[in-house]
Amino acid sequence: QLQASGGGLVQAGGSLRLSCAASGRIFSIWSMGWYRQAPGKQRELVATISSDGTTNYGDSVKGRFTITRDSAKRTVYLQVNNLDFEDTAVYYCNADLGYYSDSDEPVVLIKWGQGTQVTVSS
Repeated sequence: QLQASGGGLVQAGGSLRLSCAASGRIFSIWSMGWYRQAPGKQRELVATISSDGTTNYGDSVKGRFTITRDSAKRTVYLQVNNLDFEDTAVYYCNADLGYYSDSDEPVVLIKWGQGTQVTVSS
């Protein structure tokens, strides 16, 4: 599973660090990423990071957000700086990963975390 944390209420201009840890009988994690969904809007890309460290960012967060990963900890991080009201959303992590099922069969899929709320206030 993927467990996201680090969201909260922050003033405009502030910062947060989101974390998302993968657990289970995982044998490989390829790309990891963050998406967000604001009320009444579609889910949108925030950032992704591949297994070799290549990153990709949504246009609205370039220069303010930074995605990193710790492969040993199976964790992806999102440092969010200079937050504004339009960053208010539920932030979801995902991972393109492979794991062994209960019957020891390899399974490859894109797994989503449960989401963490980020609210930016004045």
